Amino acid sequence: MTAESTNTERALTPGTNQLTGRYRYGVVTQRWWWSDETFQIHGFEPGDVVPTTTLVLAHKHPDDRARVSRMFQGAAVTGEPFSSVHRIMDARGRERTLTVVGEGRRDAETSRVCELVGYFVDVTSAVETRAGMAASASIRASAASRAPIEQAKGIVAFALGIDVEEAFERLRTTSNHTNVAVRDVARRIVGLAPTGGSAADVAEALGVPTPGAPRP
Repeated sequence: MTAESTNTERALTPGTNQLTGRYRYGVVTQRWWWSDETFQIHGFEPGDVVPTTTLVLAHKHPDDRARVSRMFQGAAVTGEPFSSVHRIMDARGRERTLTVVGEGRRDAETSRVCELVGYFVDVTSAVETRAGMAASASIRASAASRAPIEQAKGIVAFALGIDVEEAFERLRTTSNHTNVAVRDVARRIVGLAPTGGSAADVAEALGVPTPGAPRP
């Protein structure tokens, strides 16, 4: 491998548990060579199959297959460095996310691209970790938004002498009439609690008549 390729490999692998495999594709011979790690990434034991372009593309996720095919075809002509993040279905039926990088090598005599060399990097774990972190953040944000609504429902129910379901409907009605998000209406109600907000204060915040007060 070239010094540039070695640097690429080093940049991809330190400090991670990502499985990195090498590959080489002969543009003229159309033959592939895979390292043992590349076989493993695709769900095979080393030497289980003979890698071919058909096999490589067959394992690509259907939604990514055409894009990856165009990338390899283009690189075989231009020889320019390329990279892609896409999904595969390995031989055991598991979906994996790969980063693929590579570059073309040219024949010394003809200057034509004679092979593509590069790396398959299994980034499935990293992608799943980021997805899990994003989901957790979403749940935390939802909980943070929901907490004042639950508090406000209790305050409104107690102040107006109604059940919590009706209290929520009062909050939602006020939200619709004032074009203010329910969570913001709820925070306004919760903000009354430390000052000993009365039924009149709660009713005023909701824009409804005070319980027991004569209607105009």
